[in-house]
Amino acid sequence: MNRRHFVTRVAGSGLLVATAFTAGCTTTGTKGTTDTAAKKQEIDAGVDGALNRLFSSTNGSRELAQRAQGVLVFPKVISAGLIVGGEYGEGALRSHGSNVGYYSTTQASVGLTAGGQSKAIIIMFMTPEAYNKFVASKGWTAGADANVALAKVGADGRLDTLTSQQPVIGFVQTNAGLMFDVSINGAKISKLDI
Repeated sequence: MNRRHFVTRVAGSGLLVATAFTAGCTTTGTKGTTDTAAKKQEIDAGVDGALNRLFSSTNGSRELAQRAQGVLVFPKVISAGLIVGGEYGEGALRSHGSNVGYYSTTQASVGLTAGGQSKAIIIMFMTPEAYNKFVASKGWTAGADANVALAKVGADGRLDTLTSQQPVIGFVQTNAGLMFDVSINGAKISKLDI
């Protein structure tokens, strides 16, 4: 078995473990998410909460979102695993204040991963080209289909102007605030049928 095949199998196993972990950690139970309307409402409430946290903690982020062609929000991305890990989350794409679709994100990792954590991932498509390419895709991968510039905040607490000029901008936040030492490259995003 060659190294690439091994890494693919190990990463797939980690994603399976992470997905099982995520399903077991839900606070609403499986019955609450089987109804499509309830699932959409749950995702929408999470999106609202994640955006409100971003807007209240990062100066200039609200204005950036208003200029964006679309804002993709995953309010709760769960990372889990032991040695082999994975991430999974569900969210919504909004364009000019309206939901235009629901999506999932997955990412596998191989390395020293232990335990589980939750974070929010927000991706802003700033140009019509970047937004249209995402919407038209059958599956989109951060870093492969478009470079996602991770937002940086300056000493004055405002978004870095160079970052805010990129076509696709990403924010990763935990309860402690924005994370700057992470990458969302490699995250696979697919449309949900709900």
